[in-house]
Amino acid sequence: MIEQYVSGLQEVDETQGAIVGGKGAHLGALSRVDGIRVPAGFCVTTDAFRRIMAEVPWIDDQLDQLSRLNPDDREAIRTVSAEIRRTIEGIVVPDDVAAAIIRALTELGERAAYAVRSSATAEDLPTASFAGQQDTYLNVMGLAAILSHVSRCWASLFTERAVTYRQRNGIDHRTLHMAVVVQKMVFPQAAGVLFTADPVTSNRKVASVEASFGLGEALVSGLVNADAYRVRDGEIIDRAIATKRLAVHALPGGGTREQAIDPERQERPALTDAQVVRLVRLGRRIEAHFGHPQDIEWCLVDDDLQIVQSRPITTLFPVPEAGDGENHVYLSVGHQQMMTDPMKPLGLSVWQLTALAPMPDAGGRLFIDVTQRLASPSSRASLLAVMGKSDPLMRDAVETVIDRGDFIPSLPDQGPTGPPAGDVPAPIETDPAIVTDLIERSRASIAALQRDIRTKSGPARFDFLLAAFQEHKRALGEPPSMQVIMAGMEASWWLNEHLEEWLGEKNAADSLTLSAPHNVTSEMGLALLDVADVIRPHPEVVTFLQEVEDEAFLDDLATLPGGREARDAIRGYLDRYGMRCVGEIDITRPRWSERPATLVPVLLDNVRNFEPGASRRRFEQGRQKADRKEQDVLERLRALPDGERKAEETKRMIDRVRTFIGYREYPKYAMVSRYFVYKQALLEEAERLVHANVLREKEDIFYLTFQELHDVVRTHQADDQLIHRRKEAFRSYQALTPPRVLTSEGEGVAGTYRRDDVPTGALVGLAVSGGVVEGRARVILDMAEADLEPGDILVTAYTDPSWSPLFVAVEGLVTEVGGLMTHGAVVAREYGLPAVVAVEHATKLIRDGQRIRVHGTDGYVEILS
Repeated sequence: MIEQYVSGLQEVDETQGAIVGGKGAHLGALSRVDGIRVPAGFCVTTDAFRRIMAEVPWIDDQLDQLSRLNPDDREAIRTVSAEIRRTIEGIVVPDDVAAAIIRALTELGERAAYAVRSSATAEDLPTASFAGQQDTYLNVMGLAAILSHVSRCWASLFTERAVTYRQRNGIDHRTLHMAVVVQKMVFPQAAGVLFTADPVTSNRKVASVEASFGLGEALVSGLVNADAYRVRDGEIIDRAIATKRLAVHALPGGGTREQAIDPERQERPALTDAQVVRLVRLGRRIEAHFGHPQDIEWCLVDDDLQIVQSRPITTLFPVPEAGDGENHVYLSVGHQQMMTDPMKPLGLSVWQLTALAPMPDAGGRLFIDVTQRLASPSSRASLLAVMGKSDPLMRDAVETVIDRGDFIPSLPDQGPTGPPAGDVPAPIETDPAIVTDLIERSRASIAALQRDIRTKSGPARFDFLLAAFQEHKRALGEPPSMQVIMAGMEASWWLNEHLEEWLGEKNAADSLTLSAPHNVTSEMGLALLDVADVIRPHPEVVTFLQEVEDEAFLDDLATLPGGREARDAIRGYLDRYGMRCVGEIDITRPRWSERPATLVPVLLDNVRNFEPGASRRRFEQGRQKADRKEQDVLERLRALPDGERKAEETKRMIDRVRTFIGYREYPKYAMVSRYFVYKQALLEEAERLVHANVLREKEDIFYLTFQELHDVVRTHQADDQLIHRRKEAFRSYQALTPPRVLTSEGEGVAGTYRRDDVPTGALVGLAVSGGVVEGRARVILDMAEADLEPGDILVTAYTDPSWSPLFVAVEGLVTEVGGLMTHGAVVAREYGLPAVVAVEHATKLIRDGQRIRVHGTDGYVEILS
């Protein structure tokens, strides 16, 4: 193959990023679009970079050393990356490479001034911009200087910031190559940046313009404040003209310098309004060409707008595809399911196939479209009432959208869609047999699924699974099951509302639901205490578990004194709860049965922190406390006017909440149990595909939808490139934070707590489990890294049911995500833990080890000095 060291900008397009890097590919594409001005230039290709890297074979050793470094070891990264840069800059540019560059410069004009700009193969991608990580040099003059700066651009692939970014994102340094863009300098009156979507709100219909005098370097390097404009539908909707005291200008002999702006010009706009609107119109054309919102660097030269860079904005949260051009409002499912991490395609599609309602996805997250429910006054009121109880931040965000007046269509009122707020729940017999019958029917259904799926394989297994998904939905939406869940929730709400009105007591239901029966999630946490009881008497087993590093440890346990009993206890626990894991709504997540070492740190905490029999004592203490609370409440009610009636109604609701509230956790347990059966069946198919050389590894199926995997099994053909693209997209989604509320314009709407009843400096959240507790904050983002002591307060991003084993070891709970009836809140109440959820940025604002006070009744957290 003949190497090509130089390509003219107009010879390349966006498909040639591997040859000319992201920046070069985008500029080349734009230079071929009518009406878009790009300064003339050429690209020194990645062939040239590979050629110079081949000149120093020992650089491989340096790259090996670099790849082994910890991303947090900044000093080592700084040292090794500097050595690599010195090595590259010290290489003499080979004669044939230099000759190709000089020929291109001669054609453009060797006496002209040029911008010499890095263009790495991984930058300006839709999933990662790598913005600002490599170097740009302006106003470079003379052949020797240009060649020298090309070498410096090659070396800038290994700046400390670029290396650290790649290390943190798992990107192999050897997979990247550096091209260099050489363009004729333009000497603008003004320059700046245009975002075709608002970088703050992510609204795709609002463009943001920043402008300053002189070269754009002053703005992008942060030297000056810029004029700022926001433009929507061709109109400027917001402007702020800055005082611009400095500009960067080119020097006659090369290079740039900062220059003071005359005082009378400092507060003049760098652009006219007409130029701003024209710039945004140009940006919309560029956005349409690339199919993504763009971050564009521009220059104004004699009223002529020229584009010197355009790259995708990678920080925007994607928008679900509706395809109808109408306005939509989406609520985050992850905030309700306590799993805001991205899901892989197989997990998304299986959830969508088993969900009771349509759930579009975007950015690896699930959403519910509530536009129609918000359009009708009665259904809107019902939805807002539920959100007010479950997630006030989500409600406030939705109300922000409603208050805009014209975003949500207005439909005729269809009448009430549910019982009026505060009404007595729909009648249901308070009979424990209803719950036990539902649980037994669920167990029988799962046993039948496990039995029958073994008889199917290949395409027939997928047909069986599609039928199983229908049974899954039937069981999930079974009217008696839904009725029991609602009866428990509404009884809890009734108690809180009426006992606050009658007795002045907030969140009284929290104490009345302690140790409620049939709560499989709280039972799961207590059952791990029983496993700890089996392990505790055997010191060699404890020592062995302290050194566990892989998942095969259970087989080795049996060789130790007491090890067989410990192994059997752990396996018994996994038989009942091993289908659970963090992020369990995504079937691709590793389950405890697949990675039992995840539980070891929690087990060891239980061995260290508890006495034998703690499980039974904890449950019995909670039950007795709930009984005492019940008697206290009823006695106080009877002393009130009309007290016998109030006590009688309250007793009925207490019986109802204790009978039904525990079942709230069971449908999720049953769903996850079925998910594990699905997963095991699909992985068996994946193993067959790997053995047939259709897939590289069985986990590749996680990056296919259920239907795509069905097709692969049927045809024995897989698209490796599709799987690779999905992996890259998933990696990019991990860096995004999903909003609670998202509009079809791409705007993530954040809610706020509108409260003035908390101390200054306190962190506000949602009160979900009453009481006040003070202790050491343990900020834990991965339960496998738990290291808890008595009296600790767990602070984390979110808690799905898999976190419940940690609840038995702590005194309080603070989370960033959550609602009144989400799993963490339900279990916290059952264990009697004061808990505040939906505390924005709690894991960043609270430092591990700080003392905090959790006000679980009033919904705020104090950080103590």
